[in-house]
Amino acid sequence: MTSRPDPAQRLSDLARLRRVRDRIDREYAQPLDVEALARGVHMSAGHLSRQFRLAYGESPYSYLMTRRIERAMALLRRGDLSVTEVCFAVGCSSLGTFSTRFTELVGVPPSVYRQQVADAQAGIPSCVAKQVTRPVRNREAPGGGPHIT
Repeated sequence: MTSRPDPAQRLSDLARLRRVRDRIDREYAQPLDVEALARGVHMSAGHLSRQFRLAYGESPYSYLMTRRIERAMALLRRGDLSVTEVCFAVGCSSLGTFSTRFTELVGVPPSVYRQQVADAQAGIPSCVAKQVTRPVRNREAPGGGPHIT
């Protein structure tokens, strides 16, 4: 039989998880790992990962990579940086891992995305482009969502 945490403990855990998420949002380009994030909120890495997944639907690492890919998409839309420069600017240390993760989330490799966006965004305000091109995990993407092609 498992015990349920009391409401005060649950609120405390949620506040700590929010701090972790906020730190990822702020420091996405820095080297972050689950152990360091967990130490920052006085939790074990395993407990943080389980609770983060319960609260936000994905692991801390997955959330971090999604933020990095979102920022990479914005940098690629600007068009003034190479894919390699974008990879390092968002905190990824491996171009291969970056390209693989980008392709998983966006559906096309970063170089193809950059070219497609350059062709498709002529005359579209950047605030609209950001909303329409937000990455969604391919396996979780609802059918019929907006896409720029």
